[in-house]
Amino acid sequence: MLALIERYIFGRLIATSLMALCALAGVVWVTEALREMNVVTARGQTIAVFLELTALALPFLIVIITPFAFVIGSVFTLHGLNADSELVIISAAGGSRMRVARPVMVASLTTALAMLAFTTYVAPAAQHQLRAEFTKINVDLVANIARPGKFTEIDKGLTFHIRGRGGDGTLVGLMIDDQRDKEIGYTYIADHAMVVTTSGKALLIMRDGVVQRVANHDGQLSIIDFEAYAFDLSQLTAQNTIPTFRPSERTMTELFALDPNTPEGLKNAAKFRSEIVDRLTQPLLPLAFGVILLLMLGDARTTRQDRGMAIFGTFVLSLLVRAAHFAAVSATVASASAIPIAFAVPLGVTAFGLLVHLTDRSLSIPRPIERMIDTVYEAVMRSVRRLIPGNGANGRAA
Repeated sequence: MLALIERYIFGRLIATSLMALCALAGVVWVTEALREMNVVTARGQTIAVFLELTALALPFLIVIITPFAFVIGSVFTLHGLNADSELVIISAAGGSRMRVARPVMVASLTTALAMLAFTTYVAPAAQHQLRAEFTKINVDLVANIARPGKFTEIDKGLTFHIRGRGGDGTLVGLMIDDQRDKEIGYTYIADHAMVVTTSGKALLIMRDGVVQRVANHDGQLSIIDFEAYAFDLSQLTAQNTIPTFRPSERTMTELFALDPNTPEGLKNAAKFRSEIVDRLTQPLLPLAFGVILLLMLGDARTTRQDRGMAIFGTFVLSLLVRAAHFAAVSATVASASAIPIAFAVPLGVTAFGLLVHLTDRSLSIPRPIERMIDTVYEAVMRSVRRLIPGNGANGRAA
């Protein structure tokens, strides 16, 4: 059980991490929404379908951004604790380094478990459903071919024309000219129509219109008014409506059940192997980031100590660990011998960081690099003083 102060730190870590995750997820969602906007504008889908597609894409993206959301939230929390002198008070009251280490590691473990649920179940299920929905859209004949204001010949002797589309996917001002029968020609005119699927058939349900029937041999015309009329599109739509799922869109059971002796196994065994490793190792990243946070920001610092460099170092080390993990996972496609490396990167960083922390040591930037950074900082500040009126030489000249 966590002590009161530890529960307080844990609560702040989780709250700020969730806020960072929501902010990053919002930015990612907007980016994904803009990319999928053509589903509404070009393919005639409804806003509800558009929102469903972008929502299904989010779990996969959340897996990617969650470790960095944890870093951002934790940096904000630990920096705030130090700025408010709370870390100093904990240290002065005799609290050990574990008072801060325990809530940070519990928060990182909680994040890791949540990520494991996403990588092994939630994200693959969402990606699976997303692929199925895109397949439905791709085989939607009218949505993909018929364009407002244009006469489109979908099949030989079959021409579609629509005046526009409603916000719910309704086709407005529909005209179908069907001359496929050499004996009789049909022209369908409807105020509006909707494509529905029932009993394995795609039907175009037209409402409030007329059917003009013309006998080609004598030109006899007959007109029939209707309130509702169903036009069968099944023979015109693509027959192969079964989606082909990528490794990232498969369940863990499907990935492990792949038979390497089958044609699919021979073709995709390496990709499936890499996908399994990626799903199992990504949740280990928050643990590695947690110990980096402890080493760089877990101790109280005075106002004379540069905490900005510690924050900068935290982000740099986190990016390096993520890059090394990505490289190791990518290498598993070419060789199974890279699998231990993919696990060793986050676990090795975690073990090394805990060892350093438990032995009451701390990481610091090497003195030559620190002096170089200080030199660059001073040069920049001198330039700023010269450029800003009232500072430096310009201010004295005035």
